Amino acid sequence: MCTAATYKTKDFYFGRTLDYEFSYGDEVTVTPRNYPFHFRQMGDMAAHHAIIGMAYVLQDYPLYYDAVNERGLGMAGLNFVGNAACWDRKEGKDNIAQFEFIPWILGQCGTVKEARGLVEKMNLLNVPFSDNLPLSQLHWIIADRQECIVVEAVPEGIRIYDNPVGVLTNNPTFDRQMFALNNYMHLSPKSPENTFAKGLELQRYSRGMGAIGLPGDLSSQSRFVRVAFTKMNSVSGDGEKESVSQFFHILNSVDQQRGCCELDDGKYEITLYTSCCNADKGIYYYTTYDNHQITAVDLHREDLDGEKLVRYPLIEEEQIRLQNGNA
Repeated sequence: MCTAATYKTKDFYFGRTLDYEFSYGDEVTVTPRNYPFHFRQMGDMAAHHAIIGMAYVLQDYPLYYDAVNERGLGMAGLNFVGNAACWDRKEGKDNIAQFEFIPWILGQCGTVKEARGLVEKMNLLNVPFSDNLPLSQLHWIIADRQECIVVEAVPEGIRIYDNPVGVLTNNPTFDRQMFALNNYMHLSPKSPENTFAKGLELQRYSRGMGAIGLPGDLSSQSRFVRVAFTKMNSVSGDGEKESVSQFFHILNSVDQQRGCCELDDGKYEITLYTSCCNADKGIYYYTTYDNHQITAVDLHREDLDGEKLVRYPLIEEEQIRLQNGNA
């Protein structure tokens, strides 16, 4: 299970949590402009926009979970189990395998408008990356600093939704996630007024009572509501450090701690990593479950005209600064 969000101050930020019971060995991965993408049905893309994001690299291919390109367009795939669909090859369509979707969009597009145009011509192929890596069931969030959409491939076809809150979790379908916000329109960051009954004196006994009813469980629908409320009411300075810090606080509102979400095999789902990318500057920040120190990788410090992937394994051991230690 996962949560993705956007945030805008002076710059535009895009990121997500990845919640799962184990890691494949994820790495912050830079795909330079001349790394060749070989698409199963659409030929080769020898040159494209440079991309940075979190990926599982297999057979020298970046299987991105989330990424941003040098034009400032971000995209992430989130679990969508039980609803997702893929199809056989269709004539007259751009036939894109599911694992090719992020490179197909971020390699060519600089805006959500351009991405929407490609998605409208696309057929999502039911072709796995390999026999040992079956198809995932996903839906996707795509965003730039101006707008945000959600793409869902369901049995009825590919659906594109405008996303006015800039948040996505897992199930149910996005239209139902948005509809559920109607149940929480009474929430407020301000102290509540007494409207319970005329003549009944009630008192505010605590700060934060305007948000009573905000769901606190780990279900995907509740996480959507909580992050939407947190993000839409979020306030921070425009500087980079304030903005990045606030973005992590937004997504930390749905952290999954080991032991709180037990799976059938006795394992536990945890927040493996949380990411925040300054999409305007191409700086990818992350934390991991056991390392709360924010680590950054700068896209523009790499040779973006290169042909080989640049990979940074995650720093997963906790980094603790002893404030009164020896110099």
